[in-house]
Amino acid sequence: MRVGDDSVNGSAGEGRVAVTLQGNSQRLDGGAMFGNAPRAMWERWIAPDRHHRVPLATRCLLVREPDGRNVLFEAGVGAFFSPAERERYGVVEDRHVLLDRLSAVGISPAEVHVVVLSHLHFDHAGGVLAPWSPDTAHRLVFPEARYVVSRRAWERALEPTPRDRASFVEGLCELLAATGRLELVDGDRSVTLGGGYRFHHSDGHTPGLLVTEVDTPEGPLVYASDLVPGVPWVHVPITMGYDRFPELVVEEKSRLLPELAGRGARLVFVHDPDVALAGLVRDGRGRWGVTAPVADPVS
Repeated sequence: MRVGDDSVNGSAGEGRVAVTLQGNSQRLDGGAMFGNAPRAMWERWIAPDRHHRVPLATRCLLVREPDGRNVLFEAGVGAFFSPAERERYGVVEDRHVLLDRLSAVGISPAEVHVVVLSHLHFDHAGGVLAPWSPDTAHRLVFPEARYVVSRRAWERALEPTPRDRASFVEGLCELLAATGRLELVDGDRSVTLGGGYRFHHSDGHTPGLLVTEVDTPEGPLVYASDLVPGVPWVHVPITMGYDRFPELVVEEKSRLLPELAGRGARLVFVHDPDVALAGLVRDGRGRWGVTAPVADPVS
């Protein structure tokens, strides 16, 4: 196990390797990210800038399987926004950072074979699109990939509410469907992924969000997505202003965290600016926290 340079390595079979990869970073309003938590509390966890924005990762997980298949969990926000939109949504870099990180570990876009999207909000799915060009329509950047999305998340993206319509990328569903390589998942397993992967379904942040559990020799590795986007949100009462149903987020975390901790799971955090993954621990008061935090590999 090469924790530190590869962030995390493990397998359900000999030779499988997993590594966290940073996508484009963002800065978003701290109050929105921490819901009803007071600023006096959340600014101790992540310091805001002068515009009250906090730095956020859009972190992906790459699983390299021994047969050569590469499975990517999410794709970050990417670089599909126009310059004006990039400024509006706090996207820091103008290049497609995830493609750079994939290249650094020797993988081209054509060598990404499966992309699992927990849901279709732009900061999780935008990276499947090529960088913005003023004269070019949106196009997918992974030409051979199969895509795995939950059916409920797909339906939400097709018919968003006025409250969350801006969270989705117009035309993305049509592009994914046109590939003929889309699997819509209803249960806890995927035909595309096969064994070694299990889904937990969450509806609190957005209906149909997939929390994916990957089997490794060290125990389950769980891509928590926006159910637990970073270390501060491991504390059960902390939710985001972006959550559609905050009380349901609390209920879902209350059920899932004890189960995962009891099986020695580690969580991968999509938005934490510093911690890529960590184990779960509970203190004497019953409050959840993390243990053995690990940063992203240095590229």
